[in-house]
Amino acid sequence: MPHSFGYRARTRHMFKRGFKEHGPVKLSTFLINYRVGDIVDIKANAAQQKGMPHKFYHGRTGIVYNVTPSAVGVIVYKVVGSRYLEKRVNIRVEHIRHSKCRQEFLDRVKANHDAHAVAKEKGGASLLSPAKPATVSVVDNAPQTMRPVPYETTI
Repeated sequence: MPHSFGYRARTRHMFKRGFKEHGPVKLSTFLINYRVGDIVDIKANAAQQKGMPHKFYHGRTGIVYNVTPSAVGVIVYKVVGSRYLEKRVNIRVEHIRHSKCRQEFLDRVKANHDAHAVAKEKGGASLLSPAKPATVSVVDNAPQTMRPVPYETTI
């Protein structure tokens, strides 16, 4: 049998739906708001073939640069040779979701803000104030000159 090199070649397991997740796309998928600058994960949904991304972008993370009524433009960086190419792909909303990669950072910012507000109410110094710059003592620590070890073969 001839070898297939189609657009969706070798995606049998990649695009499959999860356990008990078969059937039509949920309505809540269409009610999610996307804004320019949002970080999104691309995960193709096999129940909707329109606007499906190429298999290369499945599992990638990108930034939204354009929003239309039924689709979203996403910037994804692709490694080609020794350089990064900025690829702009238009994907329907069924195939993307908000990324959670930034959630830990946002939680930390909120916790820092709350700790700063509590410290300000008490009148004490904030625990999150920047640290003093590091100093190096050379009293009993003389500088050493380091040189590379010459190569020796053991053959």
